[in-house]
Amino acid sequence: MRVDEFDFVLPEARIATAPASPRDAARLLHVQASGQKDLTVRDLPQLLRAGDVMVFNDTKVIPARLYGLRDAVRVEILLHKEIEATRWQVFAKPAKRLRVGDQIVFAPGFSAIVEAKAEDGQVTLCFEAPSRDAFYRLLLDYGDIPLPPYIAREGRARPEDREDYQTVYARHEGSVAAPTAGLHFTDSLLEAIRAQGVQVEYLTLHVGGGTFLPVKAEDTSAHVMHSEWGRLPQDAADRINAARAAGGRVIAVGTTSMRLLETAAQDDGTLRPYLGDTAIFITPGYRFKAVDCLMTNFHLPKSTLFMLVSAFCGLRRMKQAYAHAIDNHYRFYSYGDASFLERCIEDMA
Repeated sequence: MRVDEFDFVLPEARIATAPASPRDAARLLHVQASGQKDLTVRDLPQLLRAGDVMVFNDTKVIPARLYGLRDAVRVEILLHKEIEATRWQVFAKPAKRLRVGDQIVFAPGFSAIVEAKAEDGQVTLCFEAPSRDAFYRLLLDYGDIPLPPYIAREGRARPEDREDYQTVYARHEGSVAAPTAGLHFTDSLLEAIRAQGVQVEYLTLHVGGGTFLPVKAEDTSAHVMHSEWGRLPQDAADRINAARAAGGRVIAVGTTSMRLLETAAQDDGTLRPYLGDTAIFITPGYRFKAVDCLMTNFHLPKSTLFMLVSAFCGLRRMKQAYAHAIDNHYRFYSYGDASFLERCIEDMA
């Protein structure tokens, strides 16, 4: 499909630069085949049924934006994907002025060597730290939370972003972007969901910096999706399979959870444990195997994530839902409001 088919006009005033407070006070648009309904995230339990299973991504965002000097040149680094221990693929500004062998100094005792450069602009850095744990401690001291470019800030991220841009259930460090649908959940909301008879399960998918990259191809068939590392444990896969076999729905919290579930799904819809990279790219025409409902934020025009929700509910239906959200002052993107989508297999235009 042509990428232009996924375009729409979004007023800048609809882009959220701060989260709702409290988190579950955000608005929630319920989208199903019969139409849409305006709710709040706090109303989520009324959309759930006993026996359903909600699947959350428990990745933890790291302070992945770094500022340093190569000689007298200021360099900005965004960690993209961990290769091993202290070696990372990164995006760098200005990448063109970096050469293999250059040293970038971020602070006394904290630097990195440029190990390789790729044609697509990515840079491989080897950080001078004795261990992965030591490297992560340096990140905590000197790194910034990597807010998306559309969240306006004067200068660097605010101290409160370290908490705001993190889910309450984050456990495994490695993401350079938050699984933003999860930002709406509070401990009390999770308790209310469990009290409804809904099962809660966790997987891990470390969100990479490629999630911020625009789609430059004119046709979706020409787009190369970035890969991300994920893990679905055997016991979680078994419990999700059992819940679905008993008639429960599988509800993915966020597109990251959905992408890993669909990667781990077999043709009959059952899940197998998974450990490794996924570069799954979901566009209209994709046959969903494992996920029945999706909770997700409102996404950018012409983005891979808007393509994904259009595959789930139909492009026409999602454009109608987004038009309703814009007209009714919903807040978009990472710190914005949410939608609860029920998969629509008919009228997938």
